[in-house]
Amino acid sequence: MRLKISHLALLLLLIVGHFPVQAQGAIPEEESYSGGVVCSPDAYLNGTSDCLPLGPSAYVASLASIGLTIPPRPFIASKPSPELAQVPYRYFHMADDLPPKFFPTLAEAQENSENALIYAPGFVYISYQSMDETGHHFLTRSGYWIRGDGNRVHEFSSFQGLLFRETPRVAFGWTFEQIPVQSAPGYGAAETGQNIPSLTVVQVYKTEVINDTAWNMIGPNQWVEGRKVAVVTPNTTPPEGVTNGRWIEVNLEEQTIAVYENYQLVFATMGATGAEPFWTRPGLFPITEKKETETMRNNDPTDFYYLEDVPYTMYFDGDRALHAAYWRTRFGYPQSHGCVNLSMGDAHWLFDWANVGDWVYVHDPSGKTPTDPALYQGGAY
Repeated sequence: MRLKISHLALLLLLIVGHFPVQAQGAIPEEESYSGGVVCSPDAYLNGTSDCLPLGPSAYVASLASIGLTIPPRPFIASKPSPELAQVPYRYFHMADDLPPKFFPTLAEAQENSENALIYAPGFVYISYQSMDETGHHFLTRSGYWIRGDGNRVHEFSSFQGLLFRETPRVAFGWTFEQIPVQSAPGYGAAETGQNIPSLTVVQVYKTEVINDTAWNMIGPNQWVEGRKVAVVTPNTTPPEGVTNGRWIEVNLEEQTIAVYENYQLVFATMGATGAEPFWTRPGLFPITEKKETETMRNNDPTDFYYLEDVPYTMYFDGDRALHAAYWRTRFGYPQSHGCVNLSMGDAHWLFDWANVGDWVYVHDPSGKTPTDPALYQGGAY
């Protein structure tokens, strides 16, 4: 159906109630009547010869050009099985301010004997197989007894990423806190009254930087602060050096992990990479070793850590690895000692998918992560 230009004002009034256009740019001045007809509201991205794609059509076309259709295309993805998050291990977090002691026998643990392996205070999690009758002493899977100075880990993060049958057309991401939605980019823009809950998946159609702050467009006249969303921008072009169509992309700026197979996105999630000065090194690395569980340890008394039964560990850059982090409750920002930390379920899925020799591509689009090899010595977790 075509409309005379004289009817354009009425059509604008009807559509503006749903999609206010002032935040997208000023409405052009009314044109004089020329006898032409205005196209019905639609996205005429390839042009048209028998009507004028003005007014609402121009607005709809501007949205369609960034992948935003009206109504929006559904975001098609699924979650892996929640059973992937189940592991046959129980963990105990030893007190950070006390030197951890490992006793050969229960009696010696009960007596707090001097006959013990003693380490510096630090970040210590043990994997235990049983408790004594009092519930205050734990037998580790490595065969030592410890005193119950600390807390049992009762549950892990339930967060899981997304599976895809085909690569999404636009970027998407997860909010990692509740965030307000604004009508335009910038702190001075009016709020819409809508709030996006934490861990909500949103599609990201456009990003603008206002006064050094990135803002993501998630719908018509809907913008959220970029630093509160971990964004995946699908890119099916393999990094230079990848020739088998399989790679894992680690985005240090966004704290996301994207998995590609046969040049298609098949899985994506949030993670946690190295925090300064324990950055995760940018580069292209092959997976060199896979271990169902690993004990990670750093003997430096100023930065001691000891972590038993770290599941689904895959080394790719020396001591740096992709692995589950049962001690993490949140993901989406740097917090590790250089490894790529994942939730239990995500690490399990990735471990099942990956092969030794598959590529891990670590990059930082912001360019802020240093690349000097001298900065990437020592251990990581």
